[in-house]
Amino acid sequence: MITEIEQQTMDMDWFFTDAEYVGFMASGGGKLPDSVAESEEKRQILVHYFRNLPEISEVEVSSKLDSILIKISGSGADERYLEDYVSMTKKGLYSFDKSYPNQFSEPYYHLVAGPENPLKLNELPQDILDILVKTQYSHKLMEVQEINRLEIN
Repeated sequence: MITEIEQQTMDMDWFFTDAEYVGFMASGGGKLPDSVAESEEKRQILVHYFRNLPEISEVEVSSKLDSILIKISGSGADERYLEDYVSMTKKGLYSFDKSYPNQFSEPYYHLVAGPENPLKLNELPQDILDILVKTQYSHKLMEVQEINRLEIN
């Protein structure tokens, strides 16, 4: 179990699916979905698996990213900000960041980058799939620029 204090004080990687593709989130001190928070061990299994995948895709940085970041923080995306998101997107994952970091209950995330060649759910080993499918998003990842965590269960 990941406690609310741990969630509030850490920037945790977590993953979800839209039943076709995989999404990567950086929690930014925000509340995790219950399906993620129920097991730190399973979250770590997914982190280890996805971080160790080979690169399979080119990256498309969101065309709206600079305007979102300027509105939130007053500055746009730089290479350092993009580094981890680009790395995960090259593995075929849609990558999102918390829109208002360190605001625990604030549920919004914005797309940082999407893969040109997304990793498909049916390409995952069964043990990873069994964990991942517990965290489902009801919309298509390839069509969204923003996600409300409350729509993920």
